[in-house]
Amino acid sequence: MHAAAPSPLDRVALALATLGPVGRMPKAPGTWGSLAATLAAPWCFLPLPLPARLGALAGLLLLGAWAAGRAGRALGAEDPGCVVIDELLGQWTAFAPFFLCGPGSEWTARALLELLALFALFRLFDILKPWPIRAVERGVRGGLGVMLDDLLAGLLAAGAFALARPLFS
Repeated sequence: MHAAAPSPLDRVALALATLGPVGRMPKAPGTWGSLAATLAAPWCFLPLPLPARLGALAGLLLLGAWAAGRAGRALGAEDPGCVVIDELLGQWTAFAPFFLCGPGSEWTARALLELLALFALFRLFDILKPWPIRAVERGVRGGLGVMLDDLLAGLLAAGAFALARPLFS
């Protein structure tokens, strides 16, 4: 028996959940998703004022929970590796409290180093999944669970970076 062809809404969910081709990159799709989020952030996220950043994250959480859940059902897996919209949410959550360069300002070496440090911290927390990340990953099912563990990893990365940021001065 053949599986049903994905509906148009399934295809939309899959495209969003995988960030187009990003989630289909060979090896380590989560890292590719985080890298795509990092590369897009200076144009799509970091120029926003904090209230707009928080609104964008809330919208991304809702849209991502829907897309990840629907994509997971279409693919027959709870949290398929190709779903990387959660990395976008987590990475941008890590960036959210920090203004790495002002509007219209050029990027400095320090700002780029801070961006890379936040990227690395998010990946570290996302891969290691210390408490409470692992508990949320195991306890919350569906698309919301896929998104929440990365949201927490982003919050922990932001907190760790806030503590370490004076070292960048």
